Amino acid sequence: MAWQSAVFEVIDMRSFSNLWFWIALAVMWSTASHWVLGVPFDMVTRAARRGGQAQADLEDLVRINVDRILFFAGAAGAWLIGVTSFLLTMLALLGFVYGIEFAQAVFCLFLPMSLVWAKGLRTARRIRAEALTGAALRRRLKGQRIFTQAVGMVAIFVTAMWGMYRNLAYLPLGD
Repeated sequence: MAWQSAVFEVIDMRSFSNLWFWIALAVMWSTASHWVLGVPFDMVTRAARRGGQAQADLEDLVRINVDRILFFAGAAGAWLIGVTSFLLTMLALLGFVYGIEFAQAVFCLFLPMSLVWAKGLRTARRIRAEALTGAALRRRLKGQRIFTQAVGMVAIFVTAMWGMYRNLAYLPLGD
């Protein structure tokens, strides 16, 4: 039992005061911003600069990823919406009604990301429906990236404010 006590003393298990939570939050939004519909954004900028084979590679990778996204959405879309809604509702209730900080932290991670996923699905559908290529495709991917970055900035700000509130509201008071 002594090693467990030592672990919990070294690693703060409260979410908003834990450095690992903030690192995970930053990595999650950085990764989401870099990978637009499963395509690394540097490919988009390279295709804009070089054209030719770089543009063809971008279009091929976007086509493959759009097909995968739309296949999964078609095959399990209703189930994914149901399970996601259930999990987000459960996290919201556990976190904000019952006061479980870990559920609040996970909710702060996944609610904004679910918005990005939904917008990504919509973008994939539009790319396929409009058969986008070239500059129009790059513009659509750039728009998705800007949306992701905007949601990420708001999510990080709101999470930071809520985390500071939680940390300040529950400070252990000395004698």
